[in-house]
Amino acid sequence: MRLVLVGPPGAGKGTQAQFLAAHYSIPHISTGDIFRANLKSGTPLGLQAKGFMDNGELVPDSVTNEMVKDRLTHDDVANGFLLDGFPRNVAQAEVLRAILAEKKTPLHAVLEFSLANEEIVARLSSRRTCKDCFQPSVGVDKCPSCGGDVYQREDDKAEVIARRLEVYQEQTAPIISFYRNEGLLISVGALGSVEDITAHAISALSRVLE
Repeated sequence: MRLVLVGPPGAGKGTQAQFLAAHYSIPHISTGDIFRANLKSGTPLGLQAKGFMDNGELVPDSVTNEMVKDRLTHDDVANGFLLDGFPRNVAQAEVLRAILAEKKTPLHAVLEFSLANEEIVARLSSRRTCKDCFQPSVGVDKCPSCGGDVYQREDDKAEVIARRLEVYQEQTAPIISFYRNEGLLISVGALGSVEDITAHAISALSRVLE
């Protein structure tokens, strides 16, 4: 299974990525992990990225694209992969299509987790983070992991979440259209229990493997 996940912040995409990667026995590849691995190993691409980051600049798509291309040459992607956080725009989607076409291993599907904005704001604005161990939790006065005090991060305030959703829509709507036109898009509602959402996703994906 070669799969890309898309979905707004708060839709539970990271959790679903772990379950789906385990179900299909494929690596969960996130752009954050790729960046950290390249920076830690001091690869030429990692050093390029560090140069931009040290100057307070965004890492250009060209560097990110090369990191993803390199990651997709590793042995563990022989039976597929789950990409999370890439592509972020249509240009990157076209780059990914070209990378996979060269390998004759096109995507099977692009899975979109959809959730109403009101639900996302309610979900994220109720999140609290521990001051001691930094674990997130919901609707608690003390951290359930270590008993430490919790606080609301700036990112989890309703007005900030609303802006993050605007940015997500601006960036992602064109990708959704791109993959819909490619006939690859599958949309799954992200409301309900984690287990139910995973089951719905697997059921929907089973049809592309038939």
